[in-house]
Amino acid sequence: MTASANGWWLRALSLTWVSLFAAQLSAQTPDYQNPDLPFERRVADLVSRMTLEEKVSQMQDVAPAIPRLGIPAYNWWNEALHGVARSGLATSFPQAIGLAATWDDSLIFQMATVISDEARAKHHEYVRQGSRERYQGLTFWSPNINLFRDPRWGRGQETYGEDPFLSGRLAVQFIRGMQGDDPKYLKTVSTVKHFAVHSGPEPERHTFDAVVSERDLRESYLPHFAAGIRQRHAYSLMCAYNRVLGSPACGSDLLLKDILRGEWGFSGYVVSDCGAINDIYERHKVVPTAAGAAALAVKTGTDLECGNVYANLVNAVKQGLITEQAIDTAVQRLFLARFKLGMFDPPERVRWARIPISGLDQPAHRALARQVARESIVLLKNAGGVLPLRKDIGTIAVIGPNCDDRRVLLGNYEGAPADSITPLRGIREAVSRGTRVLYARGSDWVVLGDSGLAEAVRAAEQADAVVLCLGLTAQLEGEEMPVEIAGFRGGDRTSIDLPAAQERLLERIVAVGKPTVLVLMSGSAVAVNWAQEHLPAIIEAWYGGQAAGSALADVLFGDYNPGGRLPVTFYKSVNDLPPFDDYRMAGRTYRFFKGTPLYPFGYGLSYTTFAYKNLRTSTGTLGAPDTVIVRVDVTNTGRRTGDEVAQLYVRHLGSRVERPNEDLRGYRRVTLKPAETRTVSFSLPASSLAYWNSDLHRWVVEQEPVELAVGASSADIRVRRRIQVVSLQ
Repeated sequence: MTASANGWWLRALSLTWVSLFAAQLSAQTPDYQNPDLPFERRVADLVSRMTLEEKVSQMQDVAPAIPRLGIPAYNWWNEALHGVARSGLATSFPQAIGLAATWDDSLIFQMATVISDEARAKHHEYVRQGSRERYQGLTFWSPNINLFRDPRWGRGQETYGEDPFLSGRLAVQFIRGMQGDDPKYLKTVSTVKHFAVHSGPEPERHTFDAVVSERDLRESYLPHFAAGIRQRHAYSLMCAYNRVLGSPACGSDLLLKDILRGEWGFSGYVVSDCGAINDIYERHKVVPTAAGAAALAVKTGTDLECGNVYANLVNAVKQGLITEQAIDTAVQRLFLARFKLGMFDPPERVRWARIPISGLDQPAHRALARQVARESIVLLKNAGGVLPLRKDIGTIAVIGPNCDDRRVLLGNYEGAPADSITPLRGIREAVSRGTRVLYARGSDWVVLGDSGLAEAVRAAEQADAVVLCLGLTAQLEGEEMPVEIAGFRGGDRTSIDLPAAQERLLERIVAVGKPTVLVLMSGSAVAVNWAQEHLPAIIEAWYGGQAAGSALADVLFGDYNPGGRLPVTFYKSVNDLPPFDDYRMAGRTYRFFKGTPLYPFGYGLSYTTFAYKNLRTSTGTLGAPDTVIVRVDVTNTGRRTGDEVAQLYVRHLGSRVERPNEDLRGYRRVTLKPAETRTVSFSLPASSLAYWNSDLHRWVVEQEPVELAVGASSADIRVRRRIQVVSLQ
């Protein structure tokens, strides 16, 4: 044998031994520990090695470690509604209702990307420190996409408003930014909640039964959930406390089996709201025991419980209430999520595990928080061009309970930003050195003292202009809470007026006679009827996050031209509303309200003006499987660069059934320089014109004329065009 042949033989022998050794090593490594195998195979292997008791232990939000299998402890509960919450340093963006007011899909995606960056950085730092507690994991119970059907609901601030289409579009972008774009690993898990038909009253949320028609359910309460699941594949969903049509939401075959997994093809996991499984037997009394409640929920499809009722599942199996196979299905779904997050793979394989803790609170994150806050601000009135104010104004008085309270900025489910800028600070930092800034709180949110009022009046008397920061706070409106005072009940509102103490302060300051700007900071619509009649300028600034004060100052002094639009209707009175606990959509939201609102859905002013013309369509007829492209030219006819939100609504002119007044079916926020014209396009599929036929139990597109209406709000339509829908189903 030649030397070269001998070398070849030795190399071949060596490779053979390496292959044999690798095969032997692979045979010794359990499938679930082999990162080269498919996730599903690894999960099946892992769950097959667990005892019933171990499986059940993993089905609660606090899942203990199983050392013999190398499974670390995990806490499933984390929050990221408008920034990583309750977990130390994190960028705090405007509250969700403010995010909706931006009407800016790409901005929401950018924001959610920053949130998930910070979430990953924090999680891996916690793990390095050996900590696996609540608010430290990668499974986030956000976004809240319930329909804000009634302004009295305290948690409406957590939502994207009253319209299913807008809510769904924004939810898709939030989920996209949170879950990332890696083909193998999830960046985080985004959980859409609370499924379904859930929007107060807060004090009754554990007991009420939401009774709705099939059409209201399908056309109003579910479309945005469908968008999050079907279009962006949200990997988790939280079921609600209440019953829906008699069945607990966390034990509803209709919601969880037929619709979620059946029609929508959901492949992720379902988590209960905290304590919702207790409600099944303690308050809804659908079953008599904890074991029965746990079995019902799991068999229906609720895989994970926030609570401890699922500890009864071991006994439920022994009692024959549920099979171990059903337990296996739920546990496999849960572990598949953890595997997809890369929790059982080497960090160097997981793209998202390389985000460093130094990525928190970056200058770019602070800048984005300010931009989101700017875009969320809605200019409601500006008579006589009072705004913007001059930065070199002589004296400005800043008055009100919301002027210098950091708690107001963050809303609920908030994080802990490094720096929070109140309106008072933002104004002080924006004005010229020669400007004198006077501050007076004036009143509390609900209590007015004579001394505080007198101090505020003195400040107004000395000022050349007044900025009044009034409104609400998450200490009054929010999730179920022990608040029982005039105008508020258990987290909800019983009146939509400005609290009486603030109304008195407002009227007294206006009587001084100085140019006055009202800045509302709230998570919901406030009926400021008197202010609309008597003040020259009104701004809705929501709970604007860490940069709220800077963003407000940018708008007040003209460094930024406001372009936010209302994601909810501002009614004039609670007398305009149906009973709060009536879940029928009739009379609610811009889609069904027959009266005249104070400010309509989609409304918002600018320091410039815009014109619409040349509305055209790609076709004059639309078949059931087809899509029409709608185009319109928008021109900035003023002297300032500004943002316009062009909105497309549809009106059904020949329907055989009652349809909404109008339906939002497209929008686009564009920035235009003076005299600039841009063509805005909308894609309108025929399927978006369907209604739910309760007799056939399916969607139906009718043959009828449909009006396409494009404009600046639901009540400010500038151009219209009809098309004919020609196909029948």
